[in-house]
Amino acid sequence: MDDYESKIEDSLLLLQNKVKEVIDFYQQELDFDKMVYPFWTAKDVLGHLTFWHESFARNLNDLSDGKKPIPLSGKLSEVNQRSVDSTRSISIPALLDRLSNAQKGINNCIGDTSISSIPYKKGSRNYSRLEHLEVVSGHIKKHLKDLRKTSN
Repeated sequence: MDDYESKIEDSLLLLQNKVKEVIDFYQQELDFDKMVYPFWTAKDVLGHLTFWHESFARNLNDLSDGKKPIPLSGKLSEVNQRSVDSTRSISIPALLDRLSNAQKGINNCIGDTSISSIPYKKGSRNYSRLEHLEVVSGHIKKHLKDLRKTSN
């Protein structure tokens, strides 16, 4: 295994751990209706993370299957609002299941060395497999920090 693939393995492990931290957080007995951001509850944050994780997994899976991915489109603020609006009525257990399934899809496809770049969102640049793992881990880490801060 070369150095790049080793870095991907390490970054994948970090992402898997971040997703596990999210799942563990939402399996606690907390008030998930508590506001984390001005317009988002803790449950909304889970919907947002799940929505984006599914997008990453879907794009990666399409590339691995030789299909042209269809990345999310719209202004980032609009897509983020859509991430919350489209998941608001879904239960926490169902969102956790979807998040876990998206991670399984990422696990299955991220090692595909034929994939050189993964779309993030229409109008944004593509990311390498390693960059995408790092960006997603950082995104989850930021939201976990905010969730923990407001849950205390």
